[in-house]
Amino acid sequence: MSITDWPVNERPREKLIQRGAAALSDAELLAIFLRTGVVGKSAVDLARELLTRFGNLTQMFAASEAIFCETHGMGQAKYVQLQAVLEMSRRALQEEMRIGDALNSPLAVRNYLQLLLRGREQEVFMVIFLDAQHRVIVAEEMFHGTLTQTSVYPREVVKRTLALNAAAVIFAHNHPSGVAEPSQSDRLLTDALKQALNLVDVRVLDHFIVAGAGCLSFAEKGML
Repeated sequence: MSITDWPVNERPREKLIQRGAAALSDAELLAIFLRTGVVGKSAVDLARELLTRFGNLTQMFAASEAIFCETHGMGQAKYVQLQAVLEMSRRALQEEMRIGDALNSPLAVRNYLQLLLRGREQEVFMVIFLDAQHRVIVAEEMFHGTLTQTSVYPREVVKRTLALNAAAVIFAHNHPSGVAEPSQSDRLLTDALKQALNLVDVRVLDHFIVAGAGCLSFAEKGML
């Protein structure tokens, strides 16, 4: 059955207008993005097929172009559109972080980090550099690693911090394993970075670990 044959209040677009985007399921939101289905399948059917194939939205967003396009009805144009939507979301969250004090916008910071790091297949270590008023100067991916570890060099972090004249930093990295709990290596690295930055009077405000749907904060856990 075509979506146009559904009751008006059950059609994804009309439902969004009447009840807001939060009222829609993942498949319904994805169907609005897809706009049309394929022969024998509505946009919602196709969206459900994509979610079944990838497991969830996060894994679908992280899929390569080749893998994404393996699904019938998906092509380079849809992949490009999806990546554009993701990048606009990242930039919007980054702008929200930059508007004011990062410490007073913890949700924006978390959302940005999760959107950027969740679903990545290799570990990525990034630093958010802040000025004296804790406003974001820039957020950078500084080190990339393997599935299980990343080599982080405190000397390079200090150099970059001084080059940007940053007064504080927030660290973040992902755990591709999906487990957000910090390892002993994570704790030792955080301590080493704190000590190195203390020498140049730069504060470490937090260290986030993004894993699966979780985002653990060292500061909230009392580990700083």
